[in-house]
Order: sequence, then structure tokens, then C-alpha cells
Amino acid sequence: MPAIGSDAGLDSGLEPGLDAGLEPGLDPVPLFDPRTFVGGVPHDLIADLRAHAPVQWVPEPELMGWEAGPGFWAVLTHELMNRVLRDPGTFSSHLGGTQIRDPQTAAMLEFVQRMMLNQDPPQHTRLRRLLMRSFTASAVASLEATISARAEGLVSAVVDRGRADFAKEVSAELPLLTLADIMGVPTEDRMLLFDWSNRVIGYQDAEYAGSDAFDPATGTQMARRSLEVRAQIRPGPDGRMPDPRSREGLADMYAYAHDLATYTRANPGSDVVSILLAADDAEGGITNEEFETMFFLFAVAGNETLRNGIPGGLWALLQHPDQLERLLAAPELLPGAIEEMLRFIPPVVHFRRTATREVSLGGRLIGAGDKVVVFHVAANRDPAVFAEPDRFDIERSPNDHLTFGAGPHFCLGAHLARRQMSAMFTEALWRMPNLRLDPAKRPERLLSNFQHGFKHLPVLWDVPAAAPTPPSGTAA
Repeated sequence: MPAIGSDAGLDSGLEPGLDAGLEPGLDPVPLFDPRTFVGGVPHDLIADLRAHAPVQWVPEPELMGWEAGPGFWAVLTHELMNRVLRDPGTFSSHLGGTQIRDPQTAAMLEFVQRMMLNQDPPQHTRLRRLLMRSFTASAVASLEATISARAEGLVSAVVDRGRADFAKEVSAELPLLTLADIMGVPTEDRMLLFDWSNRVIGYQDAEYAGSDAFDPATGTQMARRSLEVRAQIRPGPDGRMPDPRSREGLADMYAYAHDLATYTRANPGSDVVSILLAADDAEGGITNEEFETMFFLFAVAGNETLRNGIPGGLWALLQHPDQLERLLAAPELLPGAIEEMLRFIPPVVHFRRTATREVSLGGRLIGAGDKVVVFHVAANRDPAVFAEPDRFDIERSPNDHLTFGAGPHFCLGAHLARRQMSAMFTEALWRMPNLRLDPAKRPERLLSNFQHGFKHLPVLWDVPAAAPTPPSGTAA
């Protein structure tokens, strides 16, 4: 039951169902069920729920191996999402973490609370400041130059084929390579990042849960040691593997992060992580344990979000050929088109906060300890902010989407994400003429209620007789 079922809630005189925010005739459970998102975001349901109330109570029934949970408040408007994200004193990232599902044990909760993503000021402020200082102008400039070259190489590898799985064979490598550059991870180990993010984000998707794309024959000694640790991860008494969001479930990644930190401190380079590990100011440098949890944030969030954002953006364009035609005719529209892609099909479905006190939000009485979940996919189509919100318009202005969040946890990688999207679309759209979905194969979405993305996006294009030249001046 929600915490609102306390004395304060009972004294309100509301019926229990209404007190919990349940609307007659509307079932909000699909917002919680990962299977829903295999067919796409339920925008019609979100619109109907929001029309009744901007904040809705969503039960957490037992499903897909999950035990029943206490339920949560879904925040469905742009204004209220902004309010929640900008008020960490009332809506905490730390109390219960930032995922809908509660950690299974107190020890697991204590572990995830150490991550920067799951901290509130001032602890969060210290780590974020150290990280921001590490993205020096020279480091970012080096990354940006490399991003363009990498995008060109990835498209060149397939352009003469006339067909590809864009999600898997073209766009997936770019964020992996960029992350490897940021973190000082040897290029030959980058597919470990791919496997780790798959296991965490797609742990309910059979294809992702057993991800094993890394070839140990080509990896470093650090990689081989991490695989030895992975081999020791065993099922528990219930026959299930440890939750990949726990330290036990991803012990191989943390072992690798520890080895990487030790090596980088002794052999610093010019990458962002070398700068971060060398930092030593009045607040103290970053510890190895802090780096290990930050490595998780880079390896999973930094990879998966963009990996889903690029194919999602292409899918949106291909679903709206009139907009694609306008963009091809006017390449200077690409920065705005990227913003509309991010608004229209955000890769992150939601983030959770926990109420630190009883508070009124959108006409609902939220109890202390209640889960409050902001839905990016809802805020980005709020008709109070976006005219014709279900229309994909590459010239939409203003476009105040919340795909990168707001407040203290606004995405640190927003600039580099935009830069990677710009580089990839500059290469793909103008070097793959008549780019279109492959009618013989269906796109496949990830089984997840957290990340919305395409595992597979089969596309075709006309093989050019001569190599087309991408337009200049399209950088976001």
C-alpha cells in the first residue's frame, strides 16, 4: 500500500481507490510492465491518464519474476517533472535509488546509494564537480575530433552493402568507442562495456541478459581477469543469478574498474578518467571505490542511452518521410532535428525519486517514503508545453524537452550525446541514399520499462555509384 495510507491519508475522507490515485476505467499498470514497451510507448494511455490527473498512482503487481511492490506515483506533466527533479530536498535520489523497483536487500540499497546517480547534495555536488572539472576544454576537443572520424568509419564499413542492422552494426559502436576514449579503456576491451550495459539494462530480455559479445582472445590482461571473476558468479539458492544491479551480480565489472583505476593512477594519460583520478583539491580526490561506482555510471548510462537514442532518432525520421526530405534538402536543420528526435522518442522512459516528507503534488497527497516516478516519455508530449505533441517536427521551436533531465542530475553527457548524434546522422543520412526500413525484417525493441530502444533496426539504402560528400556545418 502507498504511504499515503497513513493516518494523514485516512483522515482526508477520500475513498481508498481515489486516495491512491486510481481512475475508474483506466489501468495504469502497463506503465510498469516491461512487456508494454516492446510494442512502443503507450502514449494514448499516458494522455488519458494525464487528462484525469497529472499524477497517477500505479500499482506494482507480481509479474515476470518480480515480486509485488508497494506501488508508485507517476508524474506525467512537464511542469511537475521539473518541480520534482529540481527539488532534491523533497524528492530524494538517495533514499531509495533511482529505479522503480526497490533494491532486494538493505545491503543492495546501501551499495547503490554510493553511486553519484543515487546521491543528493552535498555528496552528489562534490562528485559532480570533480567530474565536470575533468572534462577539460582540451579533452573535449580531442573527443569531438575523434567522434567525427569514428562515425565516418562506421558508415564506411557498411555503405557498399546496401543493407544493415542500423542499431547493432552501425550506431552501437560509436558510444562504445567514445566511452573507451573518455575512460581510458583499451579499444580491444570495449565490447566488455557492451556486455555489461546489456546485462544491467536488459536483464529481463533474453537476448541481452546473456550478452557475451566480448572476445577474450583479443582483450587485455585486465579483461581476462574480469572474465575470471565473472566465471565465479553463481546462481543463488533460488536458482537465479544475482541481480545485475548489485555488486555481486556485476562483480566482473567492478573488478575491471578497480584494475583500471590502479593502472591509470600509475600511468596517467590525457583522457577524462586520468584527469579525474589525478584530481586532488580541498574536497579530496576521488577514491577507488567512488571510481568503481562512477565507472558503472559511464559504462551503463553513458552507453545505453545514446545507443538507443541514435536508432530511435532514425526510426522517427523514417516514420516521417516528409521530415526526412526536408532535412536532406536543408542540412542546417540537423541540430533542431536532433532535439526533436530526443523529444519525440527519448531513450530513458523514467527516473524515480523518493519523497522525504508528506507533500502535495498535482493535487495528490504524497506520503513520506512514497516512490515518485517522473516519466520523460510523458513530459516530452505534454500538450501544455508542446503544440501538437504527437507531431514530429524537425523545426519545432521552442523545444524544451526533458530528455536529459533537469536540476542537480541534469545529464553531464548531454553535449557529447548531441555531438555523437550529429556525427552519425551527418554520415548516414547523406551517404546512404534512399535510406528506408527493410520491409522484409521487423524492428525489435528492448524488453524494458526503463530504457526504450531498438535492439534491431534493419534498413536498406541505394548503394551510391560514387561516394557522396556529407554536408558541412551540421554539427549540433
